[in-house]
Amino acid sequence: MTINASGWRPELGAGRDDGPATFTGNRALMLEEALIFEIGSTETTGVDIADVAPVADRLGGLARERAIGLPGLSEPETIRHYTRLSRQNYGIDLGFFPLGSCTMKHNPRLNEKMARLPGFADIHPLQPVDSVQGALGVINELAVWLIKLTGMHGVAMSPKAGAHGELCGILCIKAALEARGEGHRNVILVPESAHGTNPATAAFAGYQVEDIPATPEGRVDTAALKARLGPDVAGVMITNPNTCGLFERDLKDISDAVHAAGGYVYCDGANFNAIVGRVRPGDLGIDAMHINLHKTFSTPHGGGGPGSGPVVLSEALSPFGPLPFTERYADGHITLVEEETVGDRHPDSFGRMTAFHGQMGMFTRALTYILSHGADGLRQVAEDAVLNANYVLRSLEGVLDAPFAHSGPCMHEALFSDDGLPDGFSTLDVAKGLIDEGFHPMTVYFPLVVHGAMLVEPTETESKAALDQFIGALRSVAERAKAGDPSLKSAPHFAPRARLDETLAARKPVLVWKEPTLPVAAE
Repeated sequence: MTINASGWRPELGAGRDDGPATFTGNRALMLEEALIFEIGSTETTGVDIADVAPVADRLGGLARERAIGLPGLSEPETIRHYTRLSRQNYGIDLGFFPLGSCTMKHNPRLNEKMARLPGFADIHPLQPVDSVQGALGVINELAVWLIKLTGMHGVAMSPKAGAHGELCGILCIKAALEARGEGHRNVILVPESAHGTNPATAAFAGYQVEDIPATPEGRVDTAALKARLGPDVAGVMITNPNTCGLFERDLKDISDAVHAAGGYVYCDGANFNAIVGRVRPGDLGIDAMHINLHKTFSTPHGGGGPGSGPVVLSEALSPFGPLPFTERYADGHITLVEEETVGDRHPDSFGRMTAFHGQMGMFTRALTYILSHGADGLRQVAEDAVLNANYVLRSLEGVLDAPFAHSGPCMHEALFSDDGLPDGFSTLDVAKGLIDEGFHPMTVYFPLVVHGAMLVEPTETESKAALDQFIGALRSVAERAKAGDPSLKSAPHFAPRARLDETLAARKPVLVWKEPTLPVAAE
């Protein structure tokens, strides 16, 4: 057996096709799992249910006319099926998740324990306010912390995710402009280095979106932004730290210019994890900023939710925030303000964003995280996140192109490109090669301002040993590409499935399973 300098064993290049075939298709503990339709039968069920006497339905002719066609499995078959599938999935509890601009960090189990306490986990949003004082207290205290940490004036707790929070902030801006008779302002400026949801949110709210270019350093072109300000500009949506992993040093200057021109400043706070405890966005002139609780304050991320994206607001925008919100009286009692006209406490609200007040489980987890860290601990979160990102960036100097390494230290994420890889090799090959090394790939081809982008965010929860292993794996894959290793073009080899034609899968997805037609035997 030979191992070259990159650590790659050439004789394993063919991957899972090597070695003898097995009767089951399994490779020891790497279990091959069929589709649930192939395991079960639509003619059977795993549960015995007595026939029900016919009854008149109230479905207005919409009753199902034929069987639904779901396969029936026994309990052991069901458990084994989903357990085997789970073994083919990657998660933060298995290893480092280097997605850039996503802050996929460890979720402390203390948070989970607190969220599962009966007083939080089993309450109902329609319970009387007096019966949920503890839950409202958690929401209220979390709101106070978010205001303190950001240096803002108020906060809307109900938005359910980052993009939902963006919409909340933009609707606050829209309401404020209309209140002062400037509803004609219909343009939102969005820098190239902003998150991709920013222009989509502005367009959804009815605004025209105009791009602001980035400088060669990867930051907002402040001169270009100032030159575009005018009576038709409602505001700017800026991400800080931005998607290139850099801090926008001119943000206060930008905010002053936008305010002088009559507009407002929205900041995408998805990357707040890199500055929490170090920088208060309110001091930079921000008017609205959403905070992804699952990113900065470590609540579960992905899997369809539930998410949470509270929006902190400046004094100028606070009166226009959505309902409901909590209010604590002098005697300690907390109420939920749900009507615009009750005591004229919030007459300018643009309305509701959701039926209820937010995600209780996310609030409980986030407050637990904040209280367990304290002010000094949250400051260290940002410092360690930035330290880890710069360690990754500088450890791969000379191995991968880093387009903005000359701009100084990065913030929370290290940005690389496929520039320097030989013809025929690309970012996609590097990402697929990392799968064979046991890592989920980093974010690829984003931000769009960098060709063949590879964006890595290590977060503060990864140890030096974990980062060294990832750095070694990424270096190995990059060196294989530079050496022209043809096996990299067909990676991954050791994953449950080989490389897919992703373009075809996206354009012509097969979403419905059809039972294979058996060939007709010749007479």
